[in-house]
Amino acid sequence: MTSQQKSTRRQFISGVAAGSAALMIGQGQRASGFTSANDRPVFATIGLRNQGVTITNKSTKFADFAALADVDSKVLGTNVEKLANRQGKKPDSYGDYRRVLDRNDIDAVMIATPDHWHTKIAIEAMLAGKDVYCEKPLTLTIAEGKLIEQVVKKTGRTFQVGTMQRTESGQRFLQAIALVRAGRIGKVQKVTCGIGGFGPSPAIPVAPVPQELDWDTWLGPAPKVPYRALPEIRKGYGGGVPLYSNCHYAFRNWHAYSGGKLTDWGAHHVDIACWAIGASDTGPSKITPLNYTFDVDYKDGHPTVEDKYDIAINYNIRADMPGGIELLITNEGDNGILFEGTKGRFFVNRGKIVGKPVEELANNPLPGGAIEEVYGGPVPENHTLNFIEAINAKKQPISDVWTHNRMLEICHLSNIAMRLDRALDWDPVKREVIGDDQANSFLARENRKGFEIDM
Repeated sequence: MTSQQKSTRRQFISGVAAGSAALMIGQGQRASGFTSANDRPVFATIGLRNQGVTITNKSTKFADFAALADVDSKVLGTNVEKLANRQGKKPDSYGDYRRVLDRNDIDAVMIATPDHWHTKIAIEAMLAGKDVYCEKPLTLTIAEGKLIEQVVKKTGRTFQVGTMQRTESGQRFLQAIALVRAGRIGKVQKVTCGIGGFGPSPAIPVAPVPQELDWDTWLGPAPKVPYRALPEIRKGYGGGVPLYSNCHYAFRNWHAYSGGKLTDWGAHHVDIACWAIGASDTGPSKITPLNYTFDVDYKDGHPTVEDKYDIAINYNIRADMPGGIELLITNEGDNGILFEGTKGRFFVNRGKIVGKPVEELANNPLPGGAIEEVYGGPVPENHTLNFIEAINAKKQPISDVWTHNRMLEICHLSNIAMRLDRALDWDPVKREVIGDDQANSFLARENRKGFEIDM
């Protein structure tokens, strides 16, 4: 990474001249850098379950959506109608995301597909001249992250990762980073990221593919396997998330499509932890799985059964970070981040920030502008607004691909260490496991034939 990239990606992007005129769909606010209410970017969303709907709804305040895409026709149709009511004009709908990329009137895409599709769509979107907002975790493998970095550099497109804790959540995480930087807990010794766990997996039988779902396309780059679904929707697994099948909610429970809680909540909390301790440009020297539990047996790093979720359900993993700081990722305790130093400790999550250093702010507040200094400027209303203003300025936004990939490598390596049942020594410069060819073989995966990335 160049020194210029390192500096600009930490800046909040103040808008300059708008990059392109946009079709006016409905009156709404505009981001900094737009010259009139009619000058709004045109977006499309690819992948509409859950987070795809959330980020689309939050973004209609600042962008107009011309198209939606999803491989589930029922989900697609429902959300097309909802968005039409929300913005005053019906977006076009596609079962094939490539039709979105073919359109010259679409400035940027928001990607909220299952994780195993992120890299292919994101790269093809950039090569098609689109700016990209992609949900976290950005990649399925470490090699995918390196490839995305190359394409961002090659195309110069603006790329925002959906780690919205950097911008939103009442600025609690920014306050946490400011406390650490101000020395309010002394020298940082340990950071614990509580990310939750899962319960035991039921056996999930092969089932007929729902008529509305294009299952082969949903699988895409992943191996061809039969569709599986429970006879009925049950609740309680993973803290109340309904069980559906290989896809929908449950895709995070299979290593073929995601990395479980390690790359789900881990992508949020490990990100903030690395930002706070100044490790966003580097990585760990070692990953050690202290203890962990799978609900299936593993051989040579691969599950031996196909009818159960295969992610780890309990875990305590230590990452040895620069400066002698211990980063612990665990399913135990509250969801959030505990910072511990020589002078004190405090805890932060999306709902609260508590501890003696926080209480002491009443009599000894942080210096004026401390939050803005962390962010690199005024903190915008939401994560999408930061993305749009970065597009205008032709810069990278607050959640850039480089810092995201660096911290996500910790999460990916944690999964690999558990699957192989051993500690891994990591070279953060070469970005490879030291002296372990088998572990390095897990850093990349080959896409299924017919779903290679179109370069």
